[in-house]
Amino acid sequence: MNNEVTVVTCPFVDVRLTSTISTFEVKRRFNRGITIADLKGKLEMVVGTSPSSMDLELFSVSDKFMQKMDDNEALLGSYPVDDECRIHVSDKSGGQMDNFADVSQVEKFALSDDAYSKRSDSARSFMKSLRVGQYNEEEMAKKKAELSARREEEKAAADAISVGNRCKVQVPGQPTKLGTVMYVGTADFKQGYWVGLKYDEPMGKHNGTVDGKQYFECEDKYGGFVKPQNVLVGDFPEEDYGLDEM
Repeated sequence: MNNEVTVVTCPFVDVRLTSTISTFEVKRRFNRGITIADLKGKLEMVVGTSPSSMDLELFSVSDKFMQKMDDNEALLGSYPVDDECRIHVSDKSGGQMDNFADVSQVEKFALSDDAYSKRSDSARSFMKSLRVGQYNEEEMAKKKAELSARREEEKAAADAISVGNRCKVQVPGQPTKLGTVMYVGTADFKQGYWVGLKYDEPMGKHNGTVDGKQYFECEDKYGGFVKPQNVLVGDFPEEDYGLDEM
């Protein structure tokens, strides 16, 4: 009687695992000497379904179907499984865990603003208890009063300036400039009161048009806007820069 002996040089095999209840492929190493029943027990921790609900199929390295692994008493090594082969687990119970990977299928939790305000365990409730930011009524009232005072100060300064006035512009951190007032009032580009100026030199940023809206006209790079508090109206004749000299 002739007995065929298969010599396995490595008792372990590295396989790829896929399943019907997950979109992910993972790699695991198993001992070729475990039974298919034991293999299913180990796979339970990987794919999340019970061994009794598993059907196993073996695929080649190139993902070609080879055979079913349906003998629970057979050893893993009795199947033609090599490194990088794929074992696919089908869940006979009908589990569809993939639905949880698709967040569009998950019902969204919605809470009205009124209901949220009544909760005692929310971030809003915590901030209220500490009187932080907008929930510090005294601080918010103080900031509102300061803003109102600045607006009144700006308006008073703007009321003292008229279009056509000659002026000196002194903005902190910038060189002193001479120019002519071309615009006084509020603007769309930022809140508050602004003075539009035509400088005597090309020390501006535009031609009187900001964000597509024309407030006044001047040559490009001669126009600018500053806060009224930075404008000093007076007898500031335009300097002669020697443009007519030979």
